[in-house]
Amino acid sequence: MTTVVQGSQTGRPSPLRRAVEKVREINQKYAKPRIKMSRAVKFSLLMLRLYLIFLVGLLLFRLITGRG
Repeated sequence: MTTVVQGSQTGRPSPLRRAVEKVREINQKYAKPRIKMSRAVKFSLLMLRLYLIFLVGLLLFRLITGRG
């Protein structure tokens, strides 16, 4: 029978685990916006998000096809 020994069990989480936990804590804190946004602001943010996705897609297309 083979036993698997996991990482050090000294009670201190690894630096990577601490960083991941910190990021999760921050994400939970800011998951819901605290300010009210008008429809115009929401629409503008949506358009900016779509524009960013378009630019990233264009960049990937040019990298894949080798153009430019």
